[in-house]
Amino acid sequence: MVTCPTGRIDQATTAFSLIELVVVLVVVGVVATIAIPRYSNALIRYRVDAAANRVAADLELARAEASKTSSNCTIRFYTAGDWYRLEGVPDFMRGTGVDYDVHLDQDPYIAKIVSVDFGGDNIVIFDGYGLPDSGGNMVIGVGFTEKTIILDSQTGKATIQ
Repeated sequence: MVTCPTGRIDQATTAFSLIELVVVLVVVGVVATIAIPRYSNALIRYRVDAAANRVAADLELARAEASKTSSNCTIRFYTAGDWYRLEGVPDFMRGTGVDYDVHLDQDPYIAKIVSVDFGGDNIVIFDGYGLPDSGGNMVIGVGFTEKTIILDSQTGKATIQ
């Protein structure tokens, strides 16, 4: 540093050089190149896991609702629109008395229903004892990552693979 006769520091000698700025920009670019794909993959895994957990929880909700009311509870999956409906279950998220709809193609999931097969159809009906009319599976996907939800025909329990 160069000190002026008045005791102040000369501002021109305290700045960064062009080479130092370029080195910092290169380091930041390398770190971003490594971090962005990892973040993207983590986000995809989060979305597919969250969607699969939501479906499994809603299958359990339908099972519990059927057992609680001793009446049938139906879940109908719409693969073309990537959503499903719990018929006769009030939508507690919106506070309305209409059917409970879940749109997997919206935030936070942004997922696709790849396939649904519950005894040859897209419907699961839980009876008054909480048992499903058939077992089967459903595949949820985000990008190239998929999760399978399996419904046990004997117990009505949903598991995720």
